Amino acid sequence: MRRTARLLTGTALAVAAAGLVAAPAHGADGGSLEVYPSSVVPGDQVTVNTAACGEGGTAAGDASAVGAGAFTLAPSTHEGDAIGQFRVPPSAQQGTYEIVAECAEGGRHVSGDLVVTLTPVRGQVHPRGSVKTGVGGALGPDPVQTAAGVAALAVAAAGGTWLLHRRARGDGI
Repeated sequence: MRRTARLLTGTALAVAAAGLVAAPAHGADGGSLEVYPSSVVPGDQVTVNTAACGEGGTAAGDASAVGAGAFTLAPSTHEGDAIGQFRVPPSAQQGTYEIVAECAEGGRHVSGDLVVTLTPVRGQVHPRGSVKTGVGGALGPDPVQTAAGVAALAVAAAGGTWLLHRRARGDGI
């Protein structure tokens, strides 16, 4: 009886876990407005896109929270997304602003956040100079160790050849 109860409980937990994994996460069904770049300085141009309006769908965007006003999202060639752009006004203040859009068909509302900073975000830093990978290499800093390694390999090769030659002659090894 206990074994059956444990089996049923385990099965129920496995089904529940599978249901949680299979359930779409919030925004995974195209229900969000992607803002790129998500952090800008006043005067920068921002691109927004969404898949919430479906294939060939359009939307009316509103960036008046940051002072940019209305903009249009039109169908793009990228997987059914609607895409639009606006410029953050030079007078925009530092803060986080909600950018919204409403699909023309169905009236679905989507939103995304835009962060306005007064100093530009530093770009990607590129490394300079050589890579520090340690000593390594066949010709390391110690020529005595290199010579000892080469000699050990030569002795091993000669010994292997001698054993194979003896075996081929039938000398008992």
